[in-house]
Amino acid sequence: MTTVDFEPLIVSVPLWEDPPGVFRVGNTRVLLELVLAAFKRGESPEAIVRSYRTLRLADVYAVISSYLANPAPFEEYLRRCDEEAETIRHKLEAAGMIGGVSKEELLARARAKGLIP
Repeated sequence: MTTVDFEPLIVSVPLWEDPPGVFRVGNTRVLLELVLAAFKRGESPEAIVRSYRTLRLADVYAVISSYLANPAPFEEYLRRCDEEAETIRHKLEAAGMIGGVSKEELLARARAKGLIP
């Protein structure tokens, strides 16, 4: 049997911010929260890469490994994302831009504007 002596392995987490406060994975525009949500639903890194073809498998593994090693900062980021989304949803509802509109009503509006036949 051969023994291999690995030097300390350091893998950077391939994340970048654009715009500030919004994290994307690798050299893509894919949001961190999308990758983590897919992983939490039970999707494998390979399945995530199939869903988001611009991602690299190594980047997805690095993000998931970092999440598993220290989930607290990732969970805090996800919590903030959810809060921001909820705030925006409430503002849009208050402005009458979403909420309470049926699929049929949206189709009727699109037909009236000539967007669909």
